[in-house]
Amino acid sequence: MRRREFITLIGGTAAWPHILAAQGIDRSRRIGVLMDFAANDPQAQSNVEALQRGLYKLGWSQGGNLGIDYRWSRGDAVLVWKFAKELVELRPDVILAHSSPVVTTLLGETRNIPIVFVSISDPVGEGFVASFARPGGNVTGFTNFESSMTGKWVELLKDIAPELTRVAFLFNPQMAAGGGSYFLRPIDAAASTLKVKSVMALVHDDDEIEAAFAALAREPGSGAVLLPDIFTVAHYQRVIALAESYRVPTVYSYRFMVERGGLISYGVDIDNLFERAATYVDRILKGAKPADLPVQAPTKFELVINQKTAKALGFTVPGTLIARAEDVIE
Repeated sequence: MRRREFITLIGGTAAWPHILAAQGIDRSRRIGVLMDFAANDPQAQSNVEALQRGLYKLGWSQGGNLGIDYRWSRGDAVLVWKFAKELVELRPDVILAHSSPVVTTLLGETRNIPIVFVSISDPVGEGFVASFARPGGNVTGFTNFESSMTGKWVELLKDIAPELTRVAFLFNPQMAAGGGSYFLRPIDAAASTLKVKSVMALVHDDDEIEAAFAALAREPGSGAVLLPDIFTVAHYQRVIALAESYRVPTVYSYRFMVERGGLISYGVDIDNLFERAATYVDRILKGAKPADLPVQAPTKFELVINQKTAKALGFTVPGTLIARAEDVIE
């Protein structure tokens, strides 16, 4: 497993060590960061550490020449609204926004403060930007998934469970890109190519997640794909536990889910996105406008397999699949 150093978070603000301030940059600059995670979530800590690392490389240091105001909404719509309003009232030079609900809420509060987003699948479809090349307005950022990746997830599921005939796609339509429509066309294409039946499993709470897995367990040859939205990410531990309990092979979109017991994942390196986002924060602090900064797609992808989970579920991971993996957890 890849080792990570986690920062310590205190209250709503990350407590970073004081680093030597960069020279020649105005010490009064401030940014806001609104994360749709809980402050004590290890992945959130890793993401924010990556952002800080990227800023430091560019000459910015928390407590030195840059002030950073963090807010943590925990996937709670009420907190998203509360903290979005708070950050806008602080009038920072730029706000870094994590998740579609966060960006939507921030845009309801300001069309002037620059916003850099991270982990948005379909910013054009969501109406955040006019196009990737010319965002327009006060928003730009870094996407996390292309819709075509659903085909890859189904392929991986078929590789690890050759008898697969039925795949359920779990997502919350209130949180997923386009209500889930962003992924539907490639889902149908992949299902047809691989000769499996696709099922849309709409989940809004823990009970519906369990009902979805219970239904899958009753159908031989079933598997699941956990589509990426802020709800499914917040409930991934519940999904992992149910997948193990009902012995349903499940594919995830983030490596941290496999590090914590999931079977297999293929997706972007989210820490890398946060570190790259620091470059746009830096450029905006130095005078660039979001409208002139093109939206960037991910460049680094990871295939991660948990051998321990595979054995517990009764699956043998093909050697060809292991050879392709960036990381294999024993």
